[in-house]
Amino acid sequence: MHPNPVFRQESEARALAFAAERGFGVLTAAGPEGVLAAHVPFVLEGRTLAAHLVRSNPLSRLLRAGPAEALMVVSGPDGYISPDWYGVEGMVPTWNYVAVHLRGSLQLTPEEELRPLLERLSDRLESRLAPKPVWKTDKVDAEALAKMMRQIVPVELAMASVDSTFKLNQNRGEAARLNAAAALEVGGTPGQETAALAGLMRQTGDG
Repeated sequence: MHPNPVFRQESEARALAFAAERGFGVLTAAGPEGVLAAHVPFVLEGRTLAAHLVRSNPLSRLLRAGPAEALMVVSGPDGYISPDWYGVEGMVPTWNYVAVHLRGSLQLTPEEELRPLLERLSDRLESRLAPKPVWKTDKVDAEALAKMMRQIVPVELAMASVDSTFKLNQNRGEAARLNAAAALEVGGTPGQETAALAGLMRQTGDG
């Protein structure tokens, strides 16, 4: 998390809402041979995060010995900010971004919870594709689905702490921040979520 408190003033509720909306992150834990990481979609319900891992994933193997302290890193839109965009002299380049860190105890959960988890996850994501009909797991042959499900395991992160950085030029004046947001929308680095980042910059207040 960024050390400047001006970028760390968002509430826990907003941080959790942002993480839930993204629904994808990097799950990390320390194993016997070093830090392990897996990129996974997840469902966030209150302060509990539910996800699934491939059974052969090193994180899955680590959890067979019991719960482990873990960190889920959820990254939001990010992008380079040119000092020319502020309309103010004496500025330097920076990088704006949003990140949420969810720390807690990670453990395997009973395998009978796997299918309900998969259905909650797919229902949430499919609902964003309306008016397309929501895809359901019962569209898959039962035997084929059972075979695929044997390759994955459900896990749960019980959160102990939530930290976030919303670095959106709060340390600049409103005019400079809005100038940068406008320039970002039309001149941002290709491949970055510049429109989403600019929208967040417009919504934030001054530090």
